[in-house]
Amino acid sequence: MELNALLAQPVALPSFPRAVALLMSELAHGEPSLRRLNQLFGTDPALAARLLELANSAAFQLPRQISGIPEALALLGIAQLRALVTTAPLGTTSRSVPGVNMQQFWRCSLNTAKLARSLAGIVHQNQIAAYTAGLLHAVGELVIHLADPEKAQAVNTLVAPFDLRRDRIEQRIFGYSYGHVTAGCARRWQLPGVVIDALQYQSAPFDGDAYEPLAGVIHLAAWRARAREAELTDKELAVSFPGEVGLTLGLDIDMVLQQDPIDWTAKPEAADYIV
Repeated sequence: MELNALLAQPVALPSFPRAVALLMSELAHGEPSLRRLNQLFGTDPALAARLLELANSAAFQLPRQISGIPEALALLGIAQLRALVTTAPLGTTSRSVPGVNMQQFWRCSLNTAKLARSLAGIVHQNQIAAYTAGLLHAVGELVIHLADPEKAQAVNTLVAPFDLRRDRIEQRIFGYSYGHVTAGCARRWQLPGVVIDALQYQSAPFDGDAYEPLAGVIHLAAWRARAREAELTDKELAVSFPGEVGLTLGLDIDMVLQQDPIDWTAKPEAADYIV
């Protein structure tokens, strides 16, 4: 299936049931905590995408596009947020997206977002846009699996969905990777160009007409999160580190690992909401 045909397929991205439940509980309060809402929306790519799509819709006629969850929350009313959350499709079973471990997807997405925000701060890039791009970076993988499950399963027999080589294998077989699909979704959601470019070039930051530093940030953040999922040894980390991307940003492997804001020893259940 060609990229445009894939993007035209209607798919419902499932949300993390715990995030939805906690949001509904918070929104039931007379005066919900914006800080808590920001934390919870920031744990789930599907909810964050729907929130940003609504905030950037023509209904608000804003002079500029919104790149982050805090801005979107300040714009929307409580009734709108309640309607958005209560209608969110839930990823209630392991087969919500056949071929994808959704717990791993949510964990990897959140970890990439936190890493991207941290690295963006070091290299003086927009941390809010970095968090958004990191959180959404793998949404395209869900779209591929939902819209073209047979082809996605064929790729899964070669390499797992969150393997470091996934983008290269998809590019070879499909002619595009999950990053291109995510960027296509972000265009449809009317996200800012800086976020779209970061998603479009996350796998190959030097491919664009002009180098987008945020794409390099997402590349490094995704490398670290996926390397953790693969439980790479110190030697394997050193071998797989994308040195050219790091060099351009002024980051070596030690700097990336030292700035890691995640406690990898914590249990996933406890770590899921440390935003």
